[in-house]
Amino acid sequence: MDTEAEPLERDRSSAPATGTEEGSRFSRIPSRFAASTSWRRTLALGAVCAVGVLLFSSFVVQPFLIPSGSMESTLRVGDRVLVNKLAYRFGSAPRRGDVVVFDGTGSFVQEAPPEDPVAGLLHGAAASLGLAEPAETDFVKRVVGVGGDRVVCCDKRGRVEVNGRPVDEEYLFAGDPPSRAPFDIVVPDGTLWMMGDHRSNSRDSRDHLGEPGGGMVPVDRVIGRADWLGWPLGRLGTVPDTSAFDGVPAPGPAHG
Repeated sequence: MDTEAEPLERDRSSAPATGTEEGSRFSRIPSRFAASTSWRRTLALGAVCAVGVLLFSSFVVQPFLIPSGSMESTLRVGDRVLVNKLAYRFGSAPRRGDVVVFDGTGSFVQEAPPEDPVAGLLHGAAASLGLAEPAETDFVKRVVGVGGDRVVCCDKRGRVEVNGRPVDEEYLFAGDPPSRAPFDIVVPDGTLWMMGDHRSNSRDSRDHLGEPGGGMVPVDRVIGRADWLGWPLGRLGTVPDTSAFDGVPAPGPAHG
């Protein structure tokens, strides 16, 4: 009796081993599926985050890479400024002294240069994150005159006058005069007169006086106000404000 039971016991002991082997084979399938699902979730989360950043950049705050020295020393080549796109969205308008980013098509650039659509899309995405230079039609300058203002250069002391009041522009690049080219203009309503802080190194409204639009930038072409410096870390902070235009009177018949 005892000897007949031994094969049965051995058979029973071998069954779990076979089941374990088969079970381990099948257990590898869920682990692979889990890994694949994890990668998909990671990619989906990355895509959602990227879309969120682009939407935030498109409608709220956009990094903007400073490509030239036209706004020195306020802004330097390679600075990343954060452009407040909500600054003028709720009834506010650009003021004298504001540093703004704008689309210069029709004022500083008569026609947008042609480009490959795919390359343009990729470049636009990179530029919107401050990782590439802005489009050739985008500029950053300071508002010197608003609609109705009479802007004249220069008075006997070489200062720009706005509505008959001389402006002490403390933000100008060291050693630069307010302008080497004389001008006397009245800014049409709904437009802005723009100038760089590094006047001898800036192509601005002065350079487009004889062109269509007369160098005036339509207010609706303003992308936003440059409010903050985000890079490099050593320059982190707000873009310096100015009180240079505080004493300028409102435009009126006597000034226009």
